Amino acid sequence: MRARRVVAAAAVLLLFAVVAVARLDLDDDGDDSEVLDELLAVDEEEERGELGGGGEAAAAEAVRRAQSMVLVLDNDNARRAVEENAEVLLLGYAPWCERSAQLMPRFAEAAAALRAMGSAVAFAKLDGERYPKAASAVGVKGFPTVLLFVNGTEHQFTGLHTKDAIVTWVRKKTGAPASRIQSKDSAEEFLKKDQTFAVGLFKNFEGAEYEEFVKAATSENEVQFVETNDRNVAKILFPGIASEEQFLGLVKSEPEKFEKFNGAFEEKEIIQFVELNKFPLITVFTDLNSGKVYGSPIKLQVFTFAEAYDFEDLESMIQEVARGFKTKIMLIYVDTAEEKLAKPFLTLYGLEPEKPTVTAFDTSKGTKYLMEAEINAKNLQDFCLSLLEGTLPPYFRSEPVPEEKGPIEKVVGRTFDSSVLESPQNVFLEVHAPWCVDCEAISKNVEKLAKHFNDLGQTNLKFARIDASVNEHPKLQINNYPTLLLYPAQDKSNPIKLSKKSNLKDMAKFVKEKLQIADVETVAAGDIVKDEL
Repeated sequence: MRARRVVAAAAVLLLFAVVAVARLDLDDDGDDSEVLDELLAVDEEEERGELGGGGEAAAAEAVRRAQSMVLVLDNDNARRAVEENAEVLLLGYAPWCERSAQLMPRFAEAAAALRAMGSAVAFAKLDGERYPKAASAVGVKGFPTVLLFVNGTEHQFTGLHTKDAIVTWVRKKTGAPASRIQSKDSAEEFLKKDQTFAVGLFKNFEGAEYEEFVKAATSENEVQFVETNDRNVAKILFPGIASEEQFLGLVKSEPEKFEKFNGAFEEKEIIQFVELNKFPLITVFTDLNSGKVYGSPIKLQVFTFAEAYDFEDLESMIQEVARGFKTKIMLIYVDTAEEKLAKPFLTLYGLEPEKPTVTAFDTSKGTKYLMEAEINAKNLQDFCLSLLEGTLPPYFRSEPVPEEKGPIEKVVGRTFDSSVLESPQNVFLEVHAPWCVDCEAISKNVEKLAKHFNDLGQTNLKFARIDASVNEHPKLQINNYPTLLLYPAQDKSNPIKLSKKSNLKDMAKFVKEKLQIADVETVAAGDIVKDEL
């Protein structure tokens, strides 16, 4: 039964997508309403759990009929479809692309919503993998790609892959940038959409401030702008309106629902207000919004990593802290069960947390931070405040401090200061990474070199190595492995770099000359092969 319901649901979704796609070039004069009625009937049966084998067959037949109504773009008709239609929204996809698969139903929902609004935009889809010539002709360069053609001019959609974001963007590009609402009934109906929107109150829809509002509405591609000249209508949308002659506010579907604009009515200020306030108190990190999180104008970001059941216990506390840092710090939740989302972040920090963990990132500097204290309101408040004030110490990855020391000392991030920079000895440091193909040969030579100088009794010379893939330090900025560095005892701030192409004899000569060590060839035979030195 469950498998049958899944198949039925998939059929309904596919039917919904196909019916939503506008016909670009049809010879069939049939009425769409019959197919739409079938869609609704199948959907209702699915909701009641009554969709049996016969229902599935009916759904499959409805899908077949809907598909026959749509012209799918290919190498022969793609360019013509764009040129012969005033407004075309095109989805370029590939069957193997996971993000294409995720976008497909949302694209279909957007198409259906726009069709219901009376939009004249035509919708099309193109398998760019199967038809590369067509993809190239219409500007599809990757997958998925959403392009809007208005009288042949191309606009690429770069917003969130959600129905509302696509609908809002298309309406702004093809019609009025702000929706006009002039009755209480229309306002109450609009609120049912449960979306983030900016609302403006302007008498007579004129004046310099109104013109700036319209400019901002045109430029801001993701958030729907609405306008009204009726205070009673405006109060339904934004109850906090007082006696202002003109007003602008942002309405969100979350606990911190209303944000009032207090700046000058200028395009840049309005856009900045929307950009800084459109995210919720806690942004749930997803595939869909990852790009917007990375590109947010809020550069200080605090992440909570936790399983969903653990986060439930923390959510209200984090929201309360977030209120004090609105527009200054973005607080983000990442579900650690979603490995594709959480693992890249945790790897960046070198963490594999078994309990909720809080980190921070300054996207303007690329600086990482870790909250090591218990997660509670006071500690999170202090952590965010220190981040905002710039007094929070950066976090650098480190392996645990090693318990034993060998002839070549293992250095980790936490011991770099004491083992290298603060050591009274000269330090020969090998910087390596486990995936480095050249590191193994160099490591063997360093081991021979260490044994040689240890046998010479050079107590003022220490050999060490650090795995830079899991250990970091602000004074060790290396991006090429292996790297060999000699830190003279008298000047640790200026390490001397040795070419990794050096053979064992060259390495020994280098150390001897830099540290003015007695003749290295006086060591007993066998300590180092003579022809190597």
